[in-house]
Amino acid sequence: MSLFLRRIAKAAPIAFSNAFRGESKSNFNCFRVPVGAIAAITGGISYYYYFSSTNLVHLEAINEENSPKVALNPDKWIEFKLHETANVSHNTKLFRFTFDPSAKLGLDIASCVITRAPIGQDDEGKPKYVIRPYTPISDPDAKGYFDLLIKLYPEGIMSQYFAKLKRGDVVEVKGPIEKLRYTPNMKKHIGMIAGGSGITPMLQLIEAVLKNPDDSSQVSLLYANVSPDDILLKQKIDTLAASHPNFKVFYTVDNPSNNWRGGEGFVSKDMVLKGLPRPGDDTLILVCGPPGMMKHVSGDKAKDRSQGELSGILKDLGYTEEMVYKF
Repeated sequence: MSLFLRRIAKAAPIAFSNAFRGESKSNFNCFRVPVGAIAAITGGISYYYYFSSTNLVHLEAINEENSPKVALNPDKWIEFKLHETANVSHNTKLFRFTFDPSAKLGLDIASCVITRAPIGQDDEGKPKYVIRPYTPISDPDAKGYFDLLIKLYPEGIMSQYFAKLKRGDVVEVKGPIEKLRYTPNMKKHIGMIAGGSGITPMLQLIEAVLKNPDDSSQVSLLYANVSPDDILLKQKIDTLAASHPNFKVFYTVDNPSNNWRGGEGFVSKDMVLKGLPRPGDDTLILVCGPPGMMKHVSGDKAKDRSQGELSGILKDLGYTEEMVYKF
């Protein structure tokens, strides 16, 4: 590991604690239903968008009186420079982007950013882009950098764009895009069901709760993956659970190894009953993962990306739409 990687691993242990252990030797297997469809970092789907002009805006920090500098702009595409990458698993990488070291990213809990990459021109000669949402997993209070955890799919247009980036290359980012407005102690019990790279918005919220001594929320995570090798940042998650009594985690995998001691198979009613808070006015269940898992657990979002109707095992167990949020 380079001196730089050791230094940033020490400076940002939550994002990097398990990111420099090399690639897993296991072969990549696509998710199977219900955990088995392609996972989206925020539960969204890549889409194309057309702009009449590129109108690139270089990195800037908003410096208003009595306001902290922030690097993001919800109305402009900002160029962020790639500083370093690290392997997290056999098909996932962590990308660190940098900006003004005196500024914060400007990310709220819980929110994501959107990225875009050029993919040529349309029939009218106008620039064409692929746009993709991602949830940064770095501390929102960190200055001068942010980290994206990205699963690299062989046929993924945006993920392959990231895979080819070299140090010093730039990526256009806009945001933040608010998903769920979280306030400390908004719910006494917070349950989370994540599949694959759907762990990223959960990590963002977990860290916000655990680093706040005035937040007494009890957080429970049910994390599903194809195999033990696919579990992202497991060492960090386990460390957080071991050091914070208000956070617990349970893992389940489709293809367990011989020495696997966690759950086996898809997320089940029994897993939810044993690992997550029961339905109630002071309970919030968060769900993020591949489409198959979403359909099985809670039902996917509506076509307009609103929350949509609650279905699946959460509805069967008595949770209501007011108790569930789909990322």
